[in-house]
Amino acid sequence: MSDEFVAKGGADRVLFVLATLAKLERSVTPAELIAETGLSKSTLYRQLALLKRWGFVMESNGAYLPGPMCLPLAWGFDQLSYLVQEAHGELETLARNTGESVGLLATANNQVVCLDMVESPSSLRCSFVKGRGLPLWKGASAKTLLAFMDNDRRAAALRHLEHSGLVQQQDIVALKKTLEDIRAQGYCISDSEVDEGVWGIGAPIFQQYGHAIAAITLMAPNTRIHNRERQFIDMTSAIAARISSRLQSH
Repeated sequence: MSDEFVAKGGADRVLFVLATLAKLERSVTPAELIAETGLSKSTLYRQLALLKRWGFVMESNGAYLPGPMCLPLAWGFDQLSYLVQEAHGELETLARNTGESVGLLATANNQVVCLDMVESPSSLRCSFVKGRGLPLWKGASAKTLLAFMDNDRRAAALRHLEHSGLVQQQDIVALKKTLEDIRAQGYCISDSEVDEGVWGIGAPIFQQYGHAIAAITLMAPNTRIHNRERQFIDMTSAIAARISSRLQSH
């Protein structure tokens, strides 16, 4: 194990042990883990005890392997990977037909995160950075995802926005009304809410009825919208509906 991991705290060590188990893809004895990680015996057993307590590691005949709590993580990864795979071709089609940038976005830890992006060929274009998180309250993507969450998750997200000071208490009521309007019309439009001069249309992707797993957002400089707004809304909504249909069929 590198000196960097030795110097870091217990969180790094416990994750390093879990990553080592995952990499080896078989049951591993403590002696093998000590050789692989470079940890002392006492330190290794502390990390294993913590991982066992949380269900991320299990012991069988004196050897260790990933535990049952790893399955939900793997399932979530598979779901997101499958979503990106199913959506990417549609993102390319929408970007090609409109000449604008198109992103696939989801929520994580009360933020909007870009999972995939197809950029406009124009030198003047709008874009998300893949993997970068943005606050879950401004812009077409955020409001679409927030509007089409299940009720409990939406209420929790709104409480987080208020308690963190991102949205004032008096503005929460207006935001709730906006989210109701978005659910009624089935999409969200924004203009210059996150970045000045950027227009966006967000449409939800459903894996089960009423609860969005992600959103597709088309972004363009508002100087290029002119009379194309209705066309962009219809095209983005149709793409989102096609992806939803495929996800639900599986």
